[in-house]
Amino acid sequence: MAHRITLIPGDGIGPEVTNAVVRILEATGVKFEWETFAVGADAYEKSGEYIPREVIESIERTRVVLKGPVTTPVGGGFSSINVALRRKFDLYANFRPIRNLPHIPTRYPDVDLIIVRENTEGLYSGLEHEVVPGVVESLKIITEKASTRIARFAFEYARRYQRKKIHAIHKANIMKMSDGLFLRCCRAVAKDYPDINYGEHIVDNTCMQLVMNPYQYDMLVMENLYGDILSDLCAAFVGGLGFVPSANIGDDCAMFEAVHGSAPDIAGKNLANPTALLRSALLMVRHLNEHGASTQIRNALERVYRHREKLTRDIGGQAGTSQFADAVIEEMQKGVAEPARV
Repeated sequence: MAHRITLIPGDGIGPEVTNAVVRILEATGVKFEWETFAVGADAYEKSGEYIPREVIESIERTRVVLKGPVTTPVGGGFSSINVALRRKFDLYANFRPIRNLPHIPTRYPDVDLIIVRENTEGLYSGLEHEVVPGVVESLKIITEKASTRIARFAFEYARRYQRKKIHAIHKANIMKMSDGLFLRCCRAVAKDYPDINYGEHIVDNTCMQLVMNPYQYDMLVMENLYGDILSDLCAAFVGGLGFVPSANIGDDCAMFEAVHGSAPDIAGKNLANPTALLRSALLMVRHLNEHGASTQIRNALERVYRHREKLTRDIGGQAGTSQFADAVIEEMQKGVAEPARV
């Protein structure tokens, strides 16, 4: 049976990295049926909508999305496509594993962190208005429901995959009501998981602690804005956003995406590195219970990085996007599957 996937290639380098990832996925032998759509400025030019109705209808059918980078205007223009899709399908858990790839030089080898970010509220609720000229108010929304379910998601994942420690990240010393509610919900959930160590750190101190010693952390759960900031900070431990996967997960729908930008300056030049989207696709394949295919791709990707002969220019190689994908496929064809990691 084929897996039906809503495919959003995005813009800028999006179509190039998406095409590379699709070729790698199809080389596993797993059957996919792709429903491909444009969103953002490209879609608006054709349909007058930034997220056309047929995209929504496709996601309602497939319940799984693979999405390339989409440009979001800064300080004006249309709202984030990512945020809109997360809200529409209640994709409340943003899941970002932070792990090193072989032979990418970093200051922190063997990092193994997981960021779990609440995805639907906080300051990202987008409730802003101008009180008087020159004064803008932005509302931060924290609810017991959303805080409890993101904590439950984190603890359930930790138990299922034998993670040993979770820290709730907050600023409850200042925002005593909103972040205080988030902490109370995390504490209540933690009581149901006595096998998992639970701690709490203030967000600014967490930034310092991460830079000093990221190995002290295992999983971190936090509200929306803190998760956006800390997940980018942690990406630097493993080489940057070009290497980090991301999943947005709800109760009956999931979206897997690259979190880096659309890089319009190199679009169409066959220069982009597709690793981040490929690692996001690995999360998708595992979500579809195709664990053998996930292991096959992961092992091949790691061998390409070990050999260093077909790396893209951003990490010192000379290969283009398509040549990098060819190298991963070649390694898949000659490689032997190993037990899947989580």
